[in-house]
Amino acid sequence: MAAAKIKKGDSVVVRSGKDKGRTGTVLQVLPKEDKIVVAGVNIAARHRKPSQQNPQGGIDRREAPMHISKVAIADKDGKPTRVRFETKDGKKVRVAVKSGETIDG
Repeated sequence: MAAAKIKKGDSVVVRSGKDKGRTGTVLQVLPKEDKIVVAGVNIAARHRKPSQQNPQGGIDRREAPMHISKVAIADKDGKPTRVRFETKDGKKVRVAVKSGETIDG
């Protein structure tokens, strides 16, 4: 499996789809499905029947997973950038292609 270019806690920009241009923080990465969950993006509404735990029922709105190719890491200026890997001090670190800044480390 390839190294993770996007990780939980990263700030990302949505590149395509109904939420194009919006930014958010990665809540969850699902590598087996190549999907990602971003806070406040790709909100899906689910109609819930009343139950013991939720006697009122109603509409549940929450973030749905989206394909990882739809997002890119946000650079320090908030614009999307690609990621490459470099070795610094014997450690593999992620580097923003546009600015050349290290993302972690």
